[in-house]
Amino acid sequence: MKVFHFSSSEAPPSKMVGISAWLRENLFSSALNTLITGLIASSVFIVLASIIQWALLDADWVGVSREDCSREGACWVFVQARFEQFMFGFYPGEQMWRPVTFMLGLLGIIAGMLLGNATVKKRLLLFSLSVFPVLSVVLLYGGVVGLPVVATHLWGGLLITLVIALTGIVVSLPLGVVLALGRRSQMPIVRSFSTVYIEFWRGVPLITVLFMASVMLPLFLSGGTEIDKLVRALIGVVLFNAAYMAEAIRGGLQSIPKGQFEAAEALGLSYWNSMRLIILPQALKISIPSIVNTFIALLKDTSLVLIIGMFDVLGIAQSANSDPAWLGFSTESFVFAALMFWMMCFGMSRYSIYLEGKLNTEHRH
Repeated sequence: MKVFHFSSSEAPPSKMVGISAWLRENLFSSALNTLITGLIASSVFIVLASIIQWALLDADWVGVSREDCSREGACWVFVQARFEQFMFGFYPGEQMWRPVTFMLGLLGIIAGMLLGNATVKKRLLLFSLSVFPVLSVVLLYGGVVGLPVVATHLWGGLLITLVIALTGIVVSLPLGVVLALGRRSQMPIVRSFSTVYIEFWRGVPLITVLFMASVMLPLFLSGGTEIDKLVRALIGVVLFNAAYMAEAIRGGLQSIPKGQFEAAEALGLSYWNSMRLIILPQALKISIPSIVNTFIALLKDTSLVLIIGMFDVLGIAQSANSDPAWLGFSTESFVFAALMFWMMCFGMSRYSIYLEGKLNTEHRH
């Protein structure tokens, strides 16, 4: 019988852990990988250094005219001079407190949804879907309670972007749920109507929808009837976005196991009760990434309203670039507009990730 002897002085094989091990394994595992890593890191450093130098270190921050800009870096004086237009368009200065109040209220709702408990979130959600839209219309448009009317063609900038995006999100989500349920319905007429609606709106670009809503919709109305341009745009955005929302929710419905439907029937629940209590909560949770992706696409697509003569953030940036007093500073305006879009889209993306984790019911060991 052969006996094996092990020396206690021999150290066990070492296993590298931590960031240094990850770097050595993934970025510096060979001479070629080390060379590629160095080239990429150097390129990124050069680009970031140039951007920081232009946007921060050499930038001009204080002034009132283009003469206060040295042109060695970014001229944020231009953005400062046009800041109110970037935010509110051409809203009258003496009534500026109204859109400011609207945005502060919106920020308050967002803060409450992020930091409040379950009861606060439910109440805020109900308030934001029922009372807040009515108060926002009264506040921004006026015509009641002594507020002067501010025509919608004076709205612009971030204000018009938020109004279109929020209306599209709030209205298209329930409409998309109905269309998704209709496309999976056992009734042929309902299923056919839902399918035709979804495929029709998904088959045309939004820019065409906006143009048709602005030009063609008044032709179908009786003589003398006029619809505000913003309302026409909102109708087009809602009808268009509802089709994409329906497909996102239908994907969630299809992923629900058949046993969930059978369990609801076994409990004696009606169709609508089973959908409300069992099926839809699960389907909406599964569809959160797709739904938020549709929301983000809608937010970015609001820039297309420029085709019908409405000036959102990007439209204001383009119109500001045509001002003879500020010619040559288009880069700053577009960077500022892009930064605002990125902040909103990134915030929605991070909140969806937070919501997925909050609603996650998987059992992990």
